[in-house]
This record gives sequence, C-alpha cells and structure tokens, in this order.
Amino acid sequence: MKIRDKVFVVTGAANGMGRHVALLLVDKGARVAAVDIDEAGLKAAVALAGPRAGQVSTHVIDVVDRSATGALPDAVVAAHDAVDGLVNVAGIIHRFARLNELDFGEIERVLNINLYGVLNMTKAFLPHLLKRPTAHITIVSSMASYAPVPGQAIYGASKAAVKMLAEGLNSELRGTDVRVSVVFPGAVRTEIAVNSGAMTPQENEATANTMRMLPAPVAAAKIVRGIEKDSYRVFAGFDAFLLDKLNRVAPQLVAKLINRQMRDVLPPR
Repeated sequence: MKIRDKVFVVTGAANGMGRHVALLLVDKGARVAAVDIDEAGLKAAVALAGPRAGQVSTHVIDVVDRSATGALPDAVVAAHDAVDGLVNVAGIIHRFARLNELDFGEIERVLNINLYGVLNMTKAFLPHLLKRPTAHITIVSSMASYAPVPGQAIYGASKAAVKMLAEGLNSELRGTDVRVSVVFPGAVRTEIAVNSGAMTPQENEATANTMRMLPAPVAAAKIVRGIEKDSYRVFAGFDAFLLDKLNRVAPQLVAKLINRQMRDVLPPR
C-alpha cells in the first residue's frame, strides 16, 4: 500500500510505538488521526510533527468505549474526508504476577483494552475501509502470543486472541481491497509497563538496562514497512523472529528459556 496521501487512524498514538508509527506515517506524506486516552501525550506527539502538524488530528477516546469508537469514523472523515487505514497499537500489560494472584478487575482491564479495544476499532472502521479502492488494517499482537511469559499469562492470552482475529480477518477479506497485517513485537523499549501501572519508571529503566531491547522508532519502522508491503506477518525484533521459529520445534525449551530470563522480574512464591 502506498502511504502518501492516505489517511490512517493510529491508536495508542500518545507514546511508544504508536506515537512513532503516527509520526513516521506523517513523514511519508499521510494524514493521521491520532487516537489515545492521554490528551497531553497526543499534544506532545503533534508538536513532534513540526511543520507537518497540520496533517494530524487528535481524538481523545478510550478504545474500550464502544459508543466513542462507533462515533469515531464520522469524526475522522470530517477531519480528513476519508479513511484508508487502521493501525491498532494501543495495549497494556498487567503487573508481573501469577494468574492465581490477579483479581478479575485486573484481568478484565487487560482483555478489554487489548482485545475488545481492537474489536471495537476494527468493527467501527471496517465498513468504511471496504469502500476504499485500497485499504489496510494493522493489528499489533506480541511475541507473548506464542512464547509464554511467566507473570504475563493474561497479557499473552489477549495477544494470542488478536493474532487469530487478525489472521481470521485476513482470510475473510480475501477478494476485497482490504489487507490485514499482524505484528509481533519482541522486547521493545517503551513505557508500556509504566503506563499500564505495572512498574515504576525506575523499575522499568532498570529492567530495560538488563535486556537487549529494540528501540521504539525501529519497531515503528517495521510496522509501517509492513503496511507498505501488505505483509501477512511482521516481526519487530530478532528475538520475536527467532522465538517464533524455535517455538515451532521446541516449545518447552522456549518456555524454559523465557522462564529463566524472567526470574528477576516475577516475585518469588
């Protein structure tokens, strides 16, 4: 898909990968409807667009709110006259804890944002995208959708769900002009743990310094390249790519490797 002169809706655009995706799309000549619950973060993202700030509209909504997402397409069309692409980046993790230690409020929050947020946005925009001569939907899943991370079982389950949602939707849309990409980020250096309330900024920084993480702008570039190439799957990080291959032949080994890596993050029993 050619980016220039297209209109993209990007969720999670206030920070992290979502912000960098939005800015890169703008740099490539697209217009962007930046969506997030964080109004200050959206304003900061627009400021970073510099002379291209006029190509960005901001929409402060919660993707869990079905009424708000249902009304969003009309707002985007009013701002940009059309919509050609949807990039579902918004997501959270939960605190690093075993399933038995999580309450249902924590569980439902993750599932609501990571799964129902994607569903709400996709259902809202798909009828509009189907009317375009060419259109694209990107859904960000995670390496945790196929490689189990101790202490993030519900997060992994939510990302496995959107993986199958993206791939099922791709199959359903064959014969149309809408393409679907699913993205598998590995360890990416963002503030998701802080924004999710799972870590303090200090804890997040200390964890990041002990691991090799992909910079968020690099991950965003891979996502945008996936849109340009109409990629079926996009791996953002060599760790995501390698563990996908290894998990196919030795899933228990992968589980043991990740368990060992996460020992310092997950509290003892």
